[in-house]
Amino acid sequence: MAASEPRASLHRPVILYEYPLNERVRTLLRLEYLFRRNAFLMQRGHPFDHHHALLSMFEIMDVTTRQDLKSDMLKDLERQRQQYLGYRGNPAVAESALDEVLAEVEGAFQGLNQQLGKPGQTLLDNEWLMSIRSRAGIPGGTCEFDLPAYYAWQHLPEEQRRSDLMRWMEVFQPLSMTVELLLRLLRDSAVVHRNVAQGGSYQQNLGGRSYQLLRLRVDGTLGVVPEITGHRLMVLVRYMRPDADWKLRPVSGDIAFELALCA
Repeated sequence: MAASEPRASLHRPVILYEYPLNERVRTLLRLEYLFRRNAFLMQRGHPFDHHHALLSMFEIMDVTTRQDLKSDMLKDLERQRQQYLGYRGNPAVAESALDEVLAEVEGAFQGLNQQLGKPGQTLLDNEWLMSIRSRAGIPGGTCEFDLPAYYAWQHLPEEQRRSDLMRWMEVFQPLSMTVELLLRLLRDSAVVHRNVAQGGSYQQNLGGRSYQLLRLRVDGTLGVVPEITGHRLMVLVRYMRPDADWKLRPVSGDIAFELALCA
């Protein structure tokens, strides 16, 4: 059903870069990043960690204010369902694996569709959280003298703070599950190719085919940074190398890398 990704070598650090080729995937990647950061910070115990977990939650709320986000994701799930239903009867596709994917898609669709309003909308009614959110954009705006109740919350036992954070984030669970599923199915759709950027530059025409995501792996020991641009007709990768002040300068040598285009 999907091409498997090659394992990264244990003997060299490989850096994976992802570049969205449309605005919808750009939003999915941003949400995935914020959900992962929030989960990581919640598992840590210091009040500073939980403060930044809250900030991540507020950023998720900012992203989900788009009026069409939920409907777009439901349409994506329905497209995925129809695509996988088309594999029925294909001898090259295992029915058990197909049933498993369809069950995931259906579960994500039902969970998101049954949620009333925009994801996280109920948090807007929490005046205390919104008072923190309104001050969070001000440098030092959440200090103890500005928000004494928040300062007191930060002195609660670690487990109590974590329980509160999990309760607030629970409203985003259907959205988080959908984001994770859509990106996983998209990433699994690609075939990885080995390429060489001659003179530090690589260009590929897309032949009119519509792709949604570019994934690039490069040896981290090379000390290079890919600058990626892409649209419906072509993708361009230029490799740069930072100097001591991290000013990027073009690379003139050949760079080997792996590229995957996800449709």
